[in-house]
Amino acid sequence: MFPLNLPNSLTVIRILLVPVVVVALLDETPNGDAIAAGVFALAALTDTLDGYIARSRGAVTTFGKLMDPIADKLLVAASLIALVSLQRLAAWVAMVIIAREFAVTGLRLVAAEQGVVIQASWLGKVKTILQIAAIICLIAVNPAPLGIDLLVYAAVAATVISGVDYFFGFRRMLASDRQAAHFRSEGRSP
Repeated sequence: MFPLNLPNSLTVIRILLVPVVVVALLDETPNGDAIAAGVFALAALTDTLDGYIARSRGAVTTFGKLMDPIADKLLVAASLIALVSLQRLAAWVAMVIIAREFAVTGLRLVAAEQGVVIQASWLGKVKTILQIAAIICLIAVNPAPLGIDLLVYAAVAATVISGVDYFFGFRRMLASDRQAAHFRSEGRSP
């Protein structure tokens, strides 16, 4: 069983809000778009809050480290897929974003096996802000005006750039570790 603290509770709530967003979007719910946009925004806010609370209160748990990014990816992927099915978003945009999320998650797992923790970069944070803003706008405003399309393209660009940055950063980190290990084996300092 996982420790039921406030950050973990917020993560669980975020996961439980995912189907609410999707049903509000896809069902013929009166004011469904407004409900979905509001619930998505609330869920995105819990992502910011749970991490802040966990770090500030020293309440970081293994459950939170694992489930927080999964909850984020579920929320974003489910919303993007629903928007594609409603023809409010091009399928290629959703695929680029979802593929990047899975690729970086895989990279983090590989890094963790090697004892390396890949922290969120400032580019990753910009990517997240742009993705959340674009998704909220796509949910709330139908049809999307040009400004929202530009926001979506900015989110895609930030998604790709931050993904590339994570992979090259990890590669540089591995090369640096190998070089340091080589120097240590020769009895020299790097």
